[in-house]
Amino acid sequence: MPKRINFVEKFNLTKNLKISRAVTGLWQIADMEKSGNTLDPIATAKLMTPYVDAGLTTFDMADHYGSAEIIAGHFKQSETAGSKAIFFTKWVPKPGQVTREQVRAAVQERLSRLQIEKVDLLQYHAWSFSNPYWLDALVYLQELKEEGLIGALGTTNFDTSHLRIAKTTGIEIVSNQISYSLIDRRGSGKMAEYCAENSITILAYGTLCGGFISEKWLGKSEPTTSQLTNWSLMKYKRFIDTAGGWAKFQDLLKELDQISKETKRSISTIASKFQLAQKAVGAVIIGARIGENTHIDDTLSLFTFELSKSQINRIQSKIDLFDPIPGDCGDEYRKPPYLTASGDLSHHLESFPPVYQVVQKNNRQQIDSGTPWESLAGYSRAVKIGNKIMVSGTTATHQNLVVGRNDPIAQTQFIIDKIETSLESLGAKLSDVVRTRVFVRDSKGWEGALLAHGERFAEIRPANTTFFANLIGEEYLVEIEAEALVQDE
Repeated sequence: MPKRINFVEKFNLTKNLKISRAVTGLWQIADMEKSGNTLDPIATAKLMTPYVDAGLTTFDMADHYGSAEIIAGHFKQSETAGSKAIFFTKWVPKPGQVTREQVRAAVQERLSRLQIEKVDLLQYHAWSFSNPYWLDALVYLQELKEEGLIGALGTTNFDTSHLRIAKTTGIEIVSNQISYSLIDRRGSGKMAEYCAENSITILAYGTLCGGFISEKWLGKSEPTTSQLTNWSLMKYKRFIDTAGGWAKFQDLLKELDQISKETKRSISTIASKFQLAQKAVGAVIIGARIGENTHIDDTLSLFTFELSKSQINRIQSKIDLFDPIPGDCGDEYRKPPYLTASGDLSHHLESFPPVYQVVQKNNRQQIDSGTPWESLAGYSRAVKIGNKIMVSGTTATHQNLVVGRNDPIAQTQFIIDKIETSLESLGAKLSDVVRTRVFVRDSKGWEGALLAHGERFAEIRPANTTFFANLIGEEYLVEIEAEALVQDE
């Protein structure tokens, strides 16, 4: 290891917020406390000082990372180095309807635990996008940002479509924190393109796959379940299995080990350096078990060398052999296969509440979504008779909010979310759709609308007709209606 040089690259997340390109992640505090023994916040806060003294001034945490926020708050107020620290935190509410009061209370709790007056970066996670209340939460967070309680707004584990919906609805998102590593390449492609084009920074976590990408696992036999000693290892072993298995992973480690010898840097450093060079990536988040394994020197070494073009190509040739992780970013929390520590959401959530209430009327069931047009014009969002469900012409409207202004792709994605939610409320799935009718305002929007339709219905392939139509309301670029037949189990 080269002699320590306390130089850390910085990145302007916003014009008023300069962060370390290596962010110290505090998620392992939750793992350290999972036995029920809470860390001493005063003693643990002192252990954060060496990071700041080394130039690693930025810390990432969340409301559910055990007492991480409380420890950080003590650090901010009681340690000299604390005044230089920058805090990212996350709000991860249970799914369901939210109110302005609930959102304000959640932000105030972050401020209280962190002992600050403004959160540097508040990041929001949504468990389900078929539940439209995720957008309410972001609207209310945007209001608190404008009030001055939040410095910058980010998301975590958002896919590209819903990042786009939020951005085009006027939410000032500056970052999206996602799993992005040599094993998990979902952050490249359309996510990187959209972020680069819209001034959104990718904050990459999981770059070391919970510690698997290190010398410790080089040449080792595939671990059994009992050998996976923490939540991170349990989670990222699922990623390795999904990407092609242990043998392919070992081939990657061997290549990284060779480059490690050439550069005199660790395997972990090589992996993080590779990620820092990816499009739209502003920082990598490197987990720390405060007081146990600091890895400060290893992290600092990120900024003391460059990978050659040949070394980059050798790494790329190995990761090209992996199977792609399915779906878009964050889908590991929303769709099978659930790539979580438990393989499902059991350690995160108990259930998902229904979004729309079903009303029984004689031989039919019907639902409303709460938009003013439904009561004004006297129609239901969807009606079910027998095994047939008919979903009314649906626009990108959520209560009184027009979603995805001037963006037919964002509007189409949100519309299909509403259709999916309607179907789920009546006991069906999007895959039960047998017919759609797409109405587009003009020739400028038809291609984007159909591309978004094609993305969501690629495997379903319902019958479809597309029309040019003079839609009611100039802000609406797309309207879609759908019919579904519920299949017997």
